[in-house]
Amino acid sequence: MAFAFAYFISALLRAVTATLAPVFSGELGIGAGDLGLLAGAYFLGFALMQLPLGQALDRFGPRRVLLSLLMVAIAGCAAFAMAESLPALVLARLTIGVGVSACLMAPLTGYRRIFTHADQLRANSWMLMTGSLGMMASTLPVQWLLPIWGWRGLFWVLAGLMFCAAAAIRLFTPADPADTPCAGASAAGYREILRHPMFVRLAPLGFFVYGGLIAVQALWAGPWLTRVAGWGDTAAAAGLFAINTCMLITFLAWGFVMPRCSRRGLGAEPLMSWGLPLSLLILFGIAIAGPRAGAAGWAAWCVSCSVVTLSQPALGQAFPVAIAGRALSAFNLVIFSGVFAVQWGVGWCVELLARQGVPEPEAFQWAFAGFGLCCALSYLWFVTALTRRR
Repeated sequence: MAFAFAYFISALLRAVTATLAPVFSGELGIGAGDLGLLAGAYFLGFALMQLPLGQALDRFGPRRVLLSLLMVAIAGCAAFAMAESLPALVLARLTIGVGVSACLMAPLTGYRRIFTHADQLRANSWMLMTGSLGMMASTLPVQWLLPIWGWRGLFWVLAGLMFCAAAAIRLFTPADPADTPCAGASAAGYREILRHPMFVRLAPLGFFVYGGLIAVQALWAGPWLTRVAGWGDTAAAAGLFAINTCMLITFLAWGFVMPRCSRRGLGAEPLMSWGLPLSLLILFGIAIAGPRAGAAGWAAWCVSCSVVTLSQPALGQAFPVAIAGRALSAFNLVIFSGVFAVQWGVGWCVELLARQGVPEPEAFQWAFAGFGLCCALSYLWFVTALTRRR
């Protein structure tokens, strides 16, 4: 629960820009490209930390590493609350991304050491469920609190909550053992991890599908509802709340279902190969429907995409426990590099097309059609590699 509370706050920080996008656009004059940069800075900082984070998790243990980084996150929230310009906001958001970079990887590394494979699948799903709860908190609750606190006051409160999470981890979680799993053993380099057949199969899916799922939840679902579907700010916040509620229920269900599937020999790879085509159809349907596609369409896409989250525990199981932190963090680097690319790339495409005279709703449609094509190609790579292995 202490680990989950920290991840809850990190997920809220990740997704809050979707709700605050109209405020930033109106108050600071931030366009789609700069908004994508601001939101993506979090994920850039997150991604930059993943390789050193993996080494640190295996060497020092998840608890010690997470506590150190949460102090950076608190400083980043305070800096964001005081920022007066776009560069200052981007730098502060990048700092927040660095600080929360271990909020999921540290618990997953610990779970790899102490849980069975079936229980890891459950713990992974329920951590993601906690993340969905954080994303829910970033929608309507944030919209309700904005008139009272303002966005600056909101980030001061988040800094305080992050401090409480760090205190809970310090007080209520067991200390890391003095001899971490990699102590005394030869540490495998990242080159061997990146060349592993499982990593090679999953990397494109992690970049485009998993990264795109987070990018849409954390940013682009909100602007789509306001700028394409024509919803008001409150209605868009309610739509985002509904999307994240659906994801919370989905991850709760995965936590119950996956241990049973594992005991019956039904692993993550066949589930992903069967489930992802539906998400591709829904995504292309949203791109074609344009203004007719609202929160229900994006909720259906996010739920159908959720099967890709099974890739994380599946990858962790493919490596020895001594290097599990590095393997998971390397894959997380791929995922969040994808988040940054999709968040900034969609905004760049929208602005580029708008400069060519394409109406903004149509620009969004073309941008997401291109994103859907990338997802389809990554899925073909995955199933082709899976077929070759068989």
